[in-house]
Amino acid sequence: MLQIEDLQVRLGDKIILDHIDLEIEPGETHVLFGPNGSGKTSLLMTIVGYPQYEVVKGTILFKGEDITRWPINERAQLGIGMSYQRPPTINGLKTRQMVEICANREVDVEAMASQVNLESFLERDVNQGFSGGEIKRSELLQLLAQNADLMLFDEPESGVDLENIALVGKTIAELLQKNGRSPDIPDIRDKTKMQRKLERMKMGLIITHTGFILDYVDADKGQVLFNGRLSCVSNPREILTCIGHSGYEECVRCIA
Repeated sequence: MLQIEDLQVRLGDKIILDHIDLEIEPGETHVLFGPNGSGKTSLLMTIVGYPQYEVVKGTILFKGEDITRWPINERAQLGIGMSYQRPPTINGLKTRQMVEICANREVDVEAMASQVNLESFLERDVNQGFSGGEIKRSELLQLLAQNADLMLFDEPESGVDLENIALVGKTIAELLQKNGRSPDIPDIRDKTKMQRKLERMKMGLIITHTGFILDYVDADKGQVLFNGRLSCVSNPREILTCIGHSGYEECVRCIA
């Protein structure tokens, strides 16, 4: 569903990502580790389609489409959504209006807001005066409305207190269909039915420093982005343990 091949990205006059190969299958969630400045957010921004992140070479394929040069809005319409680490305040735009824009269809906004305890914020400007946890919940509400197939999360634990982290984690698990229920495995004998079920299976890519999100989301794979390159693929908890014991550089060397 998502396939990135030999991606090289430039920001300004500097190459910030190089030789990036990444594949996320339907139903998979990947966790991305890496030190500050290693290019994690840049990778997410490139997948979303921010034009300042210039793809020098390589391709980004999503749902069989080459979206490498697509604008942001077309990628969103195809099913890519993102929760930002530091989203802006938008004066004059109510949270309710933002949810309706993200949904682009008739939805029960109050019911969605209740899932993230945000009902009382619907008539407030987007992120105006919100705490860190409230901002994260607002981002999740927008993803709930968008119902994206590929969801990107940039440090969802950042700025969230212990009271909110459980709600944030459980909501992300629900969004990614990683809530402990057995997956609905398609019957490979019926190719049409299989394709439809695969298209409904969510995919996720989560940036984390603390690893708290792993207490709530059963991630399939962990990867380390170091010096602009994806260095390894392994069990996310094993990677986190390695980083804690030996640091990123030694972790990359050891696992590689």
